[in-house]
Amino acid sequence: MTEDFTATLPRKRMSTGLLFRDERGRVLLVEPSYKPYWEVPGGTVEAGESPHAAAAREIEEELGLTVTPGRLLVTDWTPPRPGRTEGMHLVFDGGPLTPAQVAAIRVPADELRGWAWCTPAEATARLPALLARRIAAASRARAEGTSVYLENGFPVA
Repeated sequence: MTEDFTATLPRKRMSTGLLFRDERGRVLLVEPSYKPYWEVPGGTVEAGESPHAAAAREIEEELGLTVTPGRLLVTDWTPPRPGRTEGMHLVFDGGPLTPAQVAAIRVPADELRGWAWCTPAEATARLPALLARRIAAASRARAEGTSVYLENGFPVA
């Protein structure tokens, strides 16, 4: 039997995240111990894993919460750069967290330094420009009931 031609096609790095909010409209960010910047909770989609399943798995690993990701808010393609391959990044709606869920958050010390609720201005200050654009676009998409396609964090019309 011959190999399916799709096995020879290029592969892309893929990540997924969840955009959670509180009753004041702030977004939840996490501070990884292995990166010099904050980000939304989530991570790499593993081989053979769907992005939706990866989002749920990553939230359980990072925050200790069992959640079902909501609708897709953002698809963002990032170009390759020195030392890093191109990638596809998906952000799903995590919805609001209840007070009981917030109280149950537990972060693994070997992976995260902590987490925080952030206003849009605080998120922009804590995130690299690319991630700040992605999260702002996800917040707008959630508010407008839409989804958006980005390239390097910028909307593509």
